Amino acid sequence: MAHIVIIGAGIGGMPTAYELKAKLGNNHQITVVNAVDYFQFVPSNPWLAVGWSKREKITFPIRPYLEKKGINFVAQPVSKIDAEQNTLQLANGESLNYDYLVITTGPKLSFDEVPGAGPNGGHTHSICTVDHAEKTWDAYQEFLKDPGPVIIGAMPGASCFGPAYEFTFIMNTDLRKKKIRNKVPITYVTSEPYIGHLGLGGVGDSKGMLESEYRNNDVKWITNAKVTKVEAGKMFVAEHDMNGNVVKEHELPFKFSMMLPAFKGVDPVAAVEGLCNPRGFVLIDEHQRSKKYRNIFAAGVCVAIPPVEVTPIPTGAPKTGYMIESMVTAIAHNIAADLAGQVADAKGSWNAICLADMGDTGAAFVALPQIPPRNASWVKKGKWVHLAKIAFEKYFIYKMKKGTSEPIYEKYVLKAMGIEKLD
Repeated sequence: MAHIVIIGAGIGGMPTAYELKAKLGNNHQITVVNAVDYFQFVPSNPWLAVGWSKREKITFPIRPYLEKKGINFVAQPVSKIDAEQNTLQLANGESLNYDYLVITTGPKLSFDEVPGAGPNGGHTHSICTVDHAEKTWDAYQEFLKDPGPVIIGAMPGASCFGPAYEFTFIMNTDLRKKKIRNKVPITYVTSEPYIGHLGLGGVGDSKGMLESEYRNNDVKWITNAKVTKVEAGKMFVAEHDMNGNVVKEHELPFKFSMMLPAFKGVDPVAAVEGLCNPRGFVLIDEHQRSKKYRNIFAAGVCVAIPPVEVTPIPTGAPKTGYMIESMVTAIAHNIAADLAGQVADAKGSWNAICLADMGDTGAAFVALPQIPPRNASWVKKGKWVHLAKIAFEKYFIYKMKKGTSEPIYEKYVLKAMGIEKLD
């Protein structure tokens, strides 16, 4: 009997556990290790940050749902991975042996790369975790008592831009509902070379569509922006041209700011010799397998994917829901095949599909594949996307509680977009 250990119980880790259980049954042991004892549906954090959702709607305790499926659960941070000895060291001093290791940790949030940034001791807020979103909500309540300039965006090296756009539109809509939008100048500050780049080199006419939406909603922007430091109520931004030369230095005042950080690999993963690139992301082959350790697999934000293109300010490539779902399916197939002595030949998809909420409407972005040239590249806007994202949250959480490995994108999201199948 093999022991398969999964580090991380998020959007990648929980489905991995369920898919492996569905394929392997009780013939092998599966253990999920997570730093906290609850699941959090991260895509809904922008709503939580303005009070449109509650923590109890997008979180639930992990243990009872995994154990109901015969999957072990350990609620402890991992302090060290000994890849040569196939052992994990946990924060409580205990150790855990494995035959296969699946890394789905998500990222380390590198607020420290910009002095004064971040919600813990810094001056900007975040929606990257449910705890951060709750702190942002608290700060937002104080802000509403005395509104003023707002800065939203992404720091140098960021790779996840969708939530920043979403939060801009959601906050804009919320302020209009409260009839105080006229008191709040909003500026979007981003490392992207243009609005709508999204870390993907643009998708369809994402540039034109998002620029138009920002103009129509009176949102100003600064692109090719390198935030150099943040002080209380002031952000220092160096704006660059397409050749990387500084064209203007900005000192932007603000009363509220939400800035997404650059990502790195989490410390115990990044520390494993030969496992990761210099940023700590796991180096994998086309079958989601470590290039050095053949019994280690990885999926989600923690894997190394090169930028779509070189930009004046470093800009990473996002890992979207469909991509993560396909990675998970490939890992489950490959571990099952490996255990059966068969060829582990399944591949994850590099297609990017994103549903972005825009307050009272939304936009769907499709890039097939993620790296150009593409077979398809388009963006569609409509109320249906807003409604689809609400439905997506409800169904995904239902799926995680039920313990099914059913691929949600293939069954529902793609069909809603009019796409029957992705090859």
